[in-house]
Parts: sequence; structure tokens; C-alpha cells
Amino acid sequence: MAKKVLVLGEVRDGALRNVSFEAIAAGKKVAEGGEVIGVLIGDSVSGLADPLIHYGADRVVTVEGEKLAQYTSDGYSQALLAVVDQENPEGIVFGHTALGKDLSPKIASRLGAGLISDATTVEEENGEVVFTRPIYSGKAFEKKKVSDGLVFATVRPNNIAPLAKDESRSGGVSSIQVDIKDIRTIIQEVVRKTAEGVDLSEAKVIIAGGRGVKSEEGFKPLQELASVLGGAVGASRGACDADYCDYSLQIGQTGKVVTPDLYIACGISGAIQHLAGMSNSKVIVAINKDPEASIFSVADYGIVGDLFEVVPLLTEEFKKLKVTSS
Repeated sequence: MAKKVLVLGEVRDGALRNVSFEAIAAGKKVAEGGEVIGVLIGDSVSGLADPLIHYGADRVVTVEGEKLAQYTSDGYSQALLAVVDQENPEGIVFGHTALGKDLSPKIASRLGAGLISDATTVEEENGEVVFTRPIYSGKAFEKKKVSDGLVFATVRPNNIAPLAKDESRSGGVSSIQVDIKDIRTIIQEVVRKTAEGVDLSEAKVIIAGGRGVKSEEGFKPLQELASVLGGAVGASRGACDADYCDYSLQIGQTGKVVTPDLYIACGISGAIQHLAGMSNSKVIVAINKDPEASIFSVADYGIVGDLFEVVPLLTEEFKKLKVTSS
């Protein structure tokens, strides 16, 4: 049955995050031929409506205001609930990001709806929309469907391919005026500790370091390789605990969960807590001096050797490939 589905477009630093387009692709499957409506919340975000339409949204609704310039769960929930009241959708889809993980339970509670979080696939089975999500730190997967009421889900970044961009697509853009009030959290300053460049949670290539990097200086070869490959640098909890890098780079059960196309683990032993955050990567390469390291059990390719010798060699080879291809 065709449904009307709202998809939240997530904005960071004045641009749409890629997970917004992945959420639209998921929303299309939930809609089952119905209407997909992009939602933009923030200060002066209407200029971002066209990309949502180009990637598959049928139209876009915006809620703008100075009080929405920075994310707060109070402000965003008021704005989104106003859109829900106006549109009366049968489905809502977010990205399973820090924002999505914070906002979606609050909205679901207000609407009295169930929530399927961290879905990695959305498929049609026997005429019904079925979501697949990992459980037990990625050791198993479960399938879920909504038998009655609002279909509300968050999708894990880098798992659902966006639809092909079509700049010839057109759709209406409308706005809603919402009086945002009773905000209990005021953001005075935003201090970014994440590395410049590619967003770790959306990176297609991740070079991750563990205790084997030995120091903050030891991350420099990894950063150079990541730069050559257009990727991001991550870390195990061990490296973060040792103050080799900031906790914003942590990947694992208590850090970020990532699913890049290529994950290169350098000097990481492979503790189960770390594997929970990266074991669903499409291709895993492990570099470790210990041939018995647990990381090799999940790796597609393993290199037994000193990362300080191997990583610079890889960097030089990739540089040559880039020069040849150009």
C-alpha cells in the first residue's frame, strides 16, 4: 500500500550529509510507490532542498529559524512534530547518526510509535517492507517489520545506496513557521575535536590505528595514507586510552560503528569490542606484527609485518597508481 514518508535531511556545516540521500532511498522502499517528503530543519536551509529532490524526494518541507541554527533535541523535535502534524505521514526515516540516535526515540515516544533503529537493509518480502538490523554487537542479524501504525526507522550510514542523482527532477518546496520555545539546552560554543576532512561515519575508506602505533606521532603515516586514498583516520579504544589520539576517532562498541568499503587496521589486535564497530566493512585489511592477532580472523587480507614499514610502502604504491590513472 502506497504510503507518505517523511525523510529528515541532516545538515552539517551548511551542507547535506550523504546519509540524507541514503535515507531517501530507504524512504522510497518504505513508501511502496507513495510520496517521499524531505524535511529540512535549521537556519537558512531552504537552499538545500534541490539536492534532496534530485536524489529522489518528491517535495521538501522546511522549518527555519535562528533557534534552529544549532541542533537541540527540544528545538528539532518541535519543528519535526509540526511537520508530522501537517503531513500526517505513514512513515518516517532518519539516518542512524548522533543526531538521529538522539532525536528519533524522542519523536517516537511523542507519537506513541515503535522504532526500528540502525537498519542496514530495507527490502520487500512477500509484499511487506522488512528491515534488517545487527544485534549482539554485529554477531547476528534480525529482521523486523511493522504490522500496524507508523513505520519509523533509522538507517545506518554507508549501507543503503542512494538513488542515482537526477538534476532534471523537480518538486515543490514549502515552509512551515514554528514558534520554537522552552528550549532547555543552550549551545554557547561548538568545539570540534574531529580530524579535518572526511566524516568518519560516512567515509568509504578508513585507516585505523591501535596501540601498535605507539604514540601520537605514530598516526602520521596513517594520516598520509588516508589522505592519498581520500579516506578518514580512526582508532581503537586502546589507542584513545593511551592518549595517542582523541576519542572522537574511536571505533568500536563504545565508539562509532562504521561500514566503509575499505578498512585498513594498523596495529590493532582485534578485541571483540573493536570488531563490533567495523566487522561489517566490505573489505578488511589487517596489518600486524603478531600472526596470531584476532584481527586476522575477520580480515579479507592480512599483512604480517611492522606497520611503520608496511604503511609507507602502501602509501607510495597508491601514489604511483594515482599518477598512472591520471
